[in-house]
Amino acid sequence: MTLDLEALYIDLHRHPELSFQETRTAGVITQHLTELGIEFEEGIGKTGVASVIRNGEGPVVWLRADMDALPVPEQTGLEYASTARGTDPSGTDVPVMHACGHDMHVTALLGALERLVATKDEWSGTIVAVFQPAEEYGAGSQAMIADGVLDRFPKPDIVLGQHVTPLPAGTIGVRSGTQMAASDGLTVTLLGRGGHGSRPQATIDPVVMAAATVMRLQTIVSREVDPRDVAVVTVGSIHAGLKNNIIPAEAKLELSLRYPDDEARSRVLEKVERIVHAEAQASGAEEPPVITTDHTLPPTINDVHATARLVLAFDAAFGEGTVIDPGMFTGSEDVSWFAREAGVPLVFWFWGGVDPTAFAEAFAAGTVERDIPTNHSPFFAPVLQPTLSRGVEALVVAAREFLDTPAD
Repeated sequence: MTLDLEALYIDLHRHPELSFQETRTAGVITQHLTELGIEFEEGIGKTGVASVIRNGEGPVVWLRADMDALPVPEQTGLEYASTARGTDPSGTDVPVMHACGHDMHVTALLGALERLVATKDEWSGTIVAVFQPAEEYGAGSQAMIADGVLDRFPKPDIVLGQHVTPLPAGTIGVRSGTQMAASDGLTVTLLGRGGHGSRPQATIDPVVMAAATVMRLQTIVSREVDPRDVAVVTVGSIHAGLKNNIIPAEAKLELSLRYPDDEARSRVLEKVERIVHAEAQASGAEEPPVITTDHTLPPTINDVHATARLVLAFDAAFGEGTVIDPGMFTGSEDVSWFAREAGVPLVFWFWGGVDPTAFAEAFAAGTVERDIPTNHSPFFAPVLQPTLSRGVEALVVAAREFLDTPAD
């Protein structure tokens, strides 16, 4: 049976699920693994799926795809656009969209497994395919590891993965060393004293405290980080108050911090903590703010030798000029936990999902940032082809490069 990959992708796109809620998605995956005759286990790390193809002696290659979606209202206008809704961890009803392309990741990996099963006489070794939940929380890989995925399946000799991104379809972007930044997600709770909106003098207003803190945090990158270095400090959400005539007792900020290495991480975290505490003191807060870490992700570091080897394989398969160095992405990933915990090399690459003509026109006009939607945008929608076929081919080429070839 041949998988209809375009129909599979459209189905997954129409039915996105939030992190650790990917039960339908996991069911679609296991259905197709069953059809392909591939053994698997489900429910790893709550909703994760891992499968294995054993094909004689040889290296163990892990291929990973993430499968969760985001609380984003889709505005692509596609015929198969998502109208799904879900419940976030706070219990709030939210729209759900595959705004990061994880539906494409799952489809490409299933397509690659189909191809690899069909060509088992051409390679030897073991393939472990990991369909990981909750990448958007930065928690899914560690959940699967905590649930024993490295013990229940053959341990990898190398971990491989890919991510669709707003590059021209057909293009592959990969670099040695740090490919994606490390990150921390922080929740800052600013503690004031609530009261009536008509009597601000009797309160310690956490809303004003929050506003001052947000503005001062912007000076970390602009005034305290060397312009030649990479760092990002983003305040992604502010929550305070319920009514216009009530000054609340507290305000919460959610921060996303990015940096290329542990040294930069220590410097930026120290500056964030200093500013948060100083602004609370300046506001007359009677209690110190509370800073909690929601997640920590290491940098995604590609092994130098394995990356060089894979670039040559991609060039041979797809032609010179297909592979580019996209620079370090300030986004973060949790795929590297698999390689770090196993103590093996990682190669993680990007592949393009934008219509090449549209990208070329935007590039010529200098409007790429405005006209080409990025991951997490409500307008993000990879073109079906050649995005899907190149995603399948890239995984097959990569897996075959690190597997053995049977002797004649």
